[in-house]
Amino acid sequence: MNTTVAAYRIERLLEDGVRGQVYPGAAWAVGDAGGRLVGGGVGALAPGERPICSGDALFDLASLTKVIAVWPVVGTLVESGKLLLDVRLGEFWPEAAPHPLGDVTPLQLLTHTAGLPLRANLRALYGTDPQDVRDGVLRERLRRRPGEAVEYTDRAALVLGYLAEFLTGRSLRELAGTRVWEPLGMTETRYGPLPAPLAGRAAPTEYDEETGTHLRGTVHDFSTRLLGGACGIAGTFSTTGDLGRFLRQVLDPVRPPFGADWVAQSLRVRTGELVPPRGLFWHLAPGTTARDDIWVHYGFTGTGMWVSPARGLWAVLLTNKLYFTRATGPVTAVRDAFRQAVFPSP
Repeated sequence: MNTTVAAYRIERLLEDGVRGQVYPGAAWAVGDAGGRLVGGGVGALAPGERPICSGDALFDLASLTKVIAVWPVVGTLVESGKLLLDVRLGEFWPEAAPHPLGDVTPLQLLTHTAGLPLRANLRALYGTDPQDVRDGVLRERLRRRPGEAVEYTDRAALVLGYLAEFLTGRSLRELAGTRVWEPLGMTETRYGPLPAPLAGRAAPTEYDEETGTHLRGTVHDFSTRLLGGACGIAGTFSTTGDLGRFLRQVLDPVRPPFGADWVAQSLRVRTGELVPPRGLFWHLAPGTTARDDIWVHYGFTGTGMWVSPARGLWAVLLTNKLYFTRATGPVTAVRDAFRQAVFPSP
């Protein structure tokens, strides 16, 4: 990658997004196993606020939580022998055993082939008590037979978070912090709600009718707020610098918390002939094939992370598109163009 040319293209692309009110601001970075190669920021945390010109801006990562918290925590359990991906949950998890979820395997959860309901709808279905929500999720009927289809659902990460807590006796908030973020030096990454000093560095998201202001330092995802701000679905806040540290580990996993075998298991198609093809939580970047080896995960707030072992590159794009709109089309176009700038076709 020609970093000078790519940086120029990316800055122009992201500035166009600010002018078009796709988002108030964006932070980005591209690097390799050695660290960041190039990066920057455009726009502001919110209209009229300070520009995003450094790597200290915090963003609500939304579903990137699935790959920076749940995915690596599950990886540590697999690599330590405490979790087997192909064993039905009902064979070792008493809470799941009597219910349809007992026929599902961790592998099917990680590939979104478990047949779970597509929507969370936690409060509408189970109320507001976290234990009632947990009980309801684990006892819910399946939408399809396990292994029948690839259908993305937040519930897969929620269940895996509950599973990790069952196997360790510790909260997912604690597991992600002590097992993943602390060993990697990700000192800016945490579950919310953020304390006031940090919330001031956070990019605000959607306008909240209850508080009469934009959410800031409080996770946007309602299901996660219902569960105290931390679960497998969403809840994490981070910076481009910390996510770069995480992706360096994915490219060169020679030290804890997770190793090369877990990465190799995850960054390959695990869904056979089913479409769309998926690895373990990660999926192929739109417009690419397995041969391109470009893997991605997105977040509803306007975030994205890409990694390509074949090219030895990673990339991060963080925006707060929800400040203006829930529409996904404009930010999808920006993210696709960003990917093409970083990982151009051969």
